[in-house]
Amino acid sequence: MILEVAILHIKPEEISKFESVFPQAEAIISSIPGYISHELQRCVETKGRYHFLIRWESIDAHMVNFRQSPKFQDFRGLVGPCFAQPPVAEHFERVTASHI
Repeated sequence: MILEVAILHIKPEEISKFESVFPQAEAIISSIPGYISHELQRCVETKGRYHFLIRWESIDAHMVNFRQSPKFQDFRGLVGPCFAQPPVAEHFERVTASHI
């Protein structure tokens, strides 16, 4: 499993719109082959900063199945106008497991 961590900076005047259209964006991303799960977290200290965490079966699931599909443009069409700057995304792999 690969964890994609995308840091999103949303324009202050677009926060309400971003959060209202995000369920549509979730539906798009969750329909991609190789998608496992996701969560969106809003920063408490910095208004307009979000972490979008997406679990993929592989990097190709993200970079090929999603990024090279027409659905990527649909996704960006919904949330992209809300971005204050381009998102930064990186891929991570698990090193240890939680023991909670």
